[in-house]
Amino acid sequence: MGDLTPEACNDQIRMLLRDLPRGTVAELTDFAVAYWDGRRVVYAYLRDDCPEQIEEEFDLSDCVWLDLRPEFAAWIAAPRFSVRDEVMNWLKDTPPYEEA
Repeated sequence: MGDLTPEACNDQIRMLLRDLPRGTVAELTDFAVAYWDGRRVVYAYLRDDCPEQIEEEFDLSDCVWLDLRPEFAAWIAAPRFSVRDEVMNWLKDTPPYEEA
């Protein structure tokens, strides 16, 4: 997957997450996750001092894509998912998004 682009990576992650139960999180690396918020894939860094919690969101287009590409390619080859209480709590009160 040497030619993996941020767009292709996002498309693959979106396709997988949309088909999984609401609140499922893609465990992309030891320090980054992604989840489907009903409209888009949200990427987030995990806290250094508490990796069970999310630190902040990031965008694939402005992160260091060349540094992350090998880890994201490895994830696409062997996806890992989990359910995080924090994400479930964020999403529980939001209505599902339905495309027009």
